[in-house]
Amino acid sequence: MDIAEVLQLAEALVFAKTGKHLDHLQKTVLKGTIQGQTYSEIAQDNGFSESHVKNVGHELWNNLSQALGEKVTKANFRGIFINLKNNNFIGSNVCQTNSTFNNINIFADEARSQTPTQQPQQTPKPHIDLGDAPEIFSFFDRTTQLTTLETWILQQNTRLIAILGISGIGKTTLSLQLIEQIKHNFEYIIYRSLRFSPTIETTLTNLLQIFAPKSETPQNIETQLSQLINYLRQHRCLIILDDIHTLFSSKQLAGQYQTGYENYHLFFQLITQVTHQSCLIVNSWEKPREVTQLKKENNAIHCLLLEGLGEAAKEIIREQELLDEDCWQSLIDRYQGNPLWLEFTANLIKELFAGKVSEFLQCDTLILSESLQAQLDQQFQRLTPQEIAVMIQLAKENEPVCLAHLIKNLDLPTSELLNAMQSLGMRLLLDVKECDRTRFFSLNPVLKQYVKNRYSQFKISLGTF
Repeated sequence: MDIAEVLQLAEALVFAKTGKHLDHLQKTVLKGTIQGQTYSEIAQDNGFSESHVKNVGHELWNNLSQALGEKVTKANFRGIFINLKNNNFIGSNVCQTNSTFNNINIFADEARSQTPTQQPQQTPKPHIDLGDAPEIFSFFDRTTQLTTLETWILQQNTRLIAILGISGIGKTTLSLQLIEQIKHNFEYIIYRSLRFSPTIETTLTNLLQIFAPKSETPQNIETQLSQLINYLRQHRCLIILDDIHTLFSSKQLAGQYQTGYENYHLFFQLITQVTHQSCLIVNSWEKPREVTQLKKENNAIHCLLLEGLGEAAKEIIREQELLDEDCWQSLIDRYQGNPLWLEFTANLIKELFAGKVSEFLQCDTLILSESLQAQLDQQFQRLTPQEIAVMIQLAKENEPVCLAHLIKNLDLPTSELLNAMQSLGMRLLLDVKECDRTRFFSLNPVLKQYVKNRYSQFKISLGTF
């Protein structure tokens, strides 16, 4: 048999119907079926659980059923493809007079009687536990990012993904939308926010109880980690931990765990280094240090930096029923396409400018609503005095500046300045450009205006610094 050509046709059929390509495991299931393997054998040969392989198989047969207009199952697949060949099948959206398909030798024994058509099995629903996840009322186009995440998870079997971005950029919304898009590829889907800074023992206990609610959870962290890894091997799982920046200390350089939370590092390390079939996504506005460290050693980890919305941000303004559509892009650019910043600003425009964007844009300075500033306060309250000093200096600059300029104009030891700059980068608060192999640093307009608005408070917080 020519498996490659069969796969090519199946790919074309599914893509014509769904607009999606077959992923690696779907192709594996198809090959195994052609070779007469059971789901159990396919799972064992490829390191997946049998239930996950069944889920993927059911989805594949459903897609082929929709493409062909008749029921396709693992049991009748051979017979249906023989009929297609014998009848010189012509797919309306796939191929013309299918001479290529007519020449495919799908099965060595075509005289074998067809297996009677069976009712397709329903795809088992995954166990979804979203805990206290917020309800998503609107989702604005993040097609590129969703495609990237789907590729990393389903095709590259990535074990750890960090979704990073400044507060309000849409990390949580993207994660929850991703669940809707790929949920049928998993047996367990779990979302948890760490906003109240639970210890690693608390988080592990919570996760283990989802897999074995009636079992007694061990108190020893090594045993907890071992049991969780075993579940991630046995089942195809997607776990999302949101707000992990709350695990890090305030008033210290970025990425330093609070006392008693250091074992999260061990957890993330095990997720990337131990073989399993699951994926952990962590959301943060502060880049964990281990993401950089582990990525150097392991290609099972990826990092997605989430930036502002482009054209799609106009939907936010449209929902708020603002006027002067020709000015909307200017408003989006000023507020960096940040969904939350735009929502706060749109509310202000409705209340004080009767929805007239053009009048709002005539203000002499960039206007930050108190809600927007309060949102940024949460991030800036975590900065060290040295980081605040750097931010104040950058807010004074009219153009991006190099490190030499900052060293000259800031009364800071060079080592402290460099550490502060690196930390601000991990907090995603710096805009960085490179020219002639020299890096230049600046603040985006919103952060610059925020620092100017809060300057007197920052100056007081610096004390004698």
